[in-house]
Amino acid sequence: MVKTLDEVLLGEIEGFKELGYQFLNGEISKMDFKGASGGMGVYAHRNKKDFMVRFRVPSGIVQWNVLQFIHDYAVKYGVEQVHLTTRQAIQLHGISMDQICEVIEAGIKQGIYTRGSGGNYPRNVAISPLSGVEKGEAFDVSPYALAVGDYFLQKIYTYKLPRKLKVAFSNSEEDAANTGAVDLGFLAVEEKGKKYFRVYLAGGLGRNSRLGAEFPERIKPEDVLYHVEAATQIFMSEGDYQNKNKARMRYILDRMGEEEFMKCYRAHLLKVKQGGDRTLFVTGKEYNKTGIKTDVKSKRLIEQKQEGLYSVYVHPAGGQLSLKDMELLFDHVKVIPEAEIRLAMSEGFYIRNLNGQEAENILELTRHIGGENRLERSVACIGVPTCQMGILDSQETLKEVIGYFKEKNFTEDVLPEIHISGCPNSCSAHEIGKIGFCGKRINIQGEAKDAFELHLGGKLGVGKARLADYCGDILRENVPAFLYEIALELSKTNKDFYDWIEEDRPRLEEILSHYTIQ
Repeated sequence: MVKTLDEVLLGEIEGFKELGYQFLNGEISKMDFKGASGGMGVYAHRNKKDFMVRFRVPSGIVQWNVLQFIHDYAVKYGVEQVHLTTRQAIQLHGISMDQICEVIEAGIKQGIYTRGSGGNYPRNVAISPLSGVEKGEAFDVSPYALAVGDYFLQKIYTYKLPRKLKVAFSNSEEDAANTGAVDLGFLAVEEKGKKYFRVYLAGGLGRNSRLGAEFPERIKPEDVLYHVEAATQIFMSEGDYQNKNKARMRYILDRMGEEEFMKCYRAHLLKVKQGGDRTLFVTGKEYNKTGIKTDVKSKRLIEQKQEGLYSVYVHPAGGQLSLKDMELLFDHVKVIPEAEIRLAMSEGFYIRNLNGQEAENILELTRHIGGENRLERSVACIGVPTCQMGILDSQETLKEVIGYFKEKNFTEDVLPEIHISGCPNSCSAHEIGKIGFCGKRINIQGEAKDAFELHLGGKLGVGKARLADYCGDILRENVPAFLYEIALELSKTNKDFYDWIEEDRPRLEEILSHYTIQ
């Protein structure tokens, strides 16, 4: 008798618990445990006692029962906050192995999964968080992303990939889901009244980052699953299973060259098409709520393409959302007719489908959470002392920066969002940020010092995508003052950040010479 997905996943828990206690008892190494735990959506904390579990929130589209479930178990375990990730998922930190297994089991029984949210598996499928309501979008990519996510989930335990596989869908050329820098990206376009996807392959962030190569032809939306399977097959066929550091799809492209890679990809695509029907038929959501206009102005307020309807952006600092603020969402947002919550790629979230009056109320209710200016909307990975792979404390560094600006009473919204990764793993996507930092330790006159690699000028979007330039190393203690000096220049010149770094290069170089380690 064939087991259901839930039966298979429930059957894995006891063996995983045994492995967890072997790790806790020192019988296996942290790397051996990580190799198995990642696939369960679990990672050990740096203290080798506590653990983190990551819940798959399909494409960041939050269902109230899922949010309630995570909240209730956080309360039960004495966790004071949850972490919103840059992959549109939610993490619980600082819980025991028994609690990990309990919450995974309870989640499966309610259709809430952690399997494959880490490790060498297809990860949560990312999307533009305003897809379906954003002005200027080609079309709503939400149903396609959800279908691909479910396609992965139904056989998640069967994958034997060299490393993780990231898929993303963007609804416009602004590329809010980073499709140009993932293993497989679908970017929606409309041409002559017809819907298509531009497809990007073998991009990725981290060490040796690269932008994806564009598949030469536009594809029909119903052909998405053929490309998902072809990308999976070329990854398994050509990926490096021996060298973990060279195991991502981008290294296949580097090794083959773009022409040979596309030739190989086409061969896999043809084989997939000959292997059976994977035509995808989806139905999008209709948004027909009655709108009410508002004259309120806020940088967190986004006017939807549906007249009189709005979305409000909320950004808890560093993606750390308190349980008290989760409860606020239950009390005030859940009761709003047809309101939605969607997680962003920036550790924040959008409350969507609000009329003007509702939007005004939500703006006021969420003002204390954060995101009023771009600096507050900065991204920081979980970092030290939590992450076992981390080098520096990203969260504390972000707090130091924000605190420094408050001490200086600098309130102008001139500095762009910053991206702080505690190590080269790029969990904050620092390589595509306007200002990015990557944690490291360096030796200065025989003394180990905390420092950050500085990356400037990254961006995504059709026709303008570029990886940030590495501009030297800065001691962690000097990061707030460096950013403050940049902010002063932006205020004085009244220029956009990108314009300033290109047009005022001599001044930028002068500042860099003062702060970077020579």
